[in-house]
Amino acid sequence: MENLLDINFLIESFPAIISRLPVTIGIAVGSLILSLFIGVATALIKIYRVPVLRVISAIYVSFIRGTPLLVQIYLVFYGIPKIIYYVQIEYGWLQSADVNSIPPEVYALLAFSVNLGAYLSETIRSAIESVDRGQFEAAKSIGMTPAQMMLKVIFPQALATAIPNLGNMFISTIKDTSLVFIIGVIDIMGEAKILGSRGLAFFEVYIAVSIVYWILCIAVERLLVKVEKRARRYERGIA
Repeated sequence: MENLLDINFLIESFPAIISRLPVTIGIAVGSLILSLFIGVATALIKIYRVPVLRVISAIYVSFIRGTPLLVQIYLVFYGIPKIIYYVQIEYGWLQSADVNSIPPEVYALLAFSVNLGAYLSETIRSAIESVDRGQFEAAKSIGMTPAQMMLKVIFPQALATAIPNLGNMFISTIKDTSLVFIIGVIDIMGEAKILGSRGLAFFEVYIAVSIVYWILCIAVERLLVKVEKRARRYERGIA
């Protein structure tokens, strides 16, 4: 009689799956960092109502919110090589660029950065607008330039407000990285799929990979709680 669950195979699959954690974490962390720049830029464009760019940013956010992440990954993966080829042929630019040598992790990083940046822009905009207007006036009264005011007064307080949402989005991004194996990235999900194909034990490897994701997200949640507490103390210190 066949066993419902091959415990030995399940346990033996953990080392191989865990060995791919740096890929998953690297894409998640890298995309968070890049998306912060995209999100801040988009948020400031909306706050200051920059002509033309405001319309472009609104279309960008609307498009990202209205299309599945899977489609966005495919658009980046297949679109960027076509754009590079077109530029090379039509304008003679980027002749040294070889799209075949670009690792799939780069496409994954770009796709997740663009996706997360759109969502972060709304969070960051709301956080900046939630800062007490008195802080703006106080910064102006001591002669700060708009850039100094943003960097030294507004952003630190806005960041403290935005951390809970940023944390939730980061955890969602970690889980969403399970999609990157479709473009050839061997992350923990990709490794699980390979192991399942070799041993014809998909149920076992997907149990294993779900446990790895679960533990990883719990660890990130604990870390974010500590970061949020420190940010709150800092916010009270400068308020």
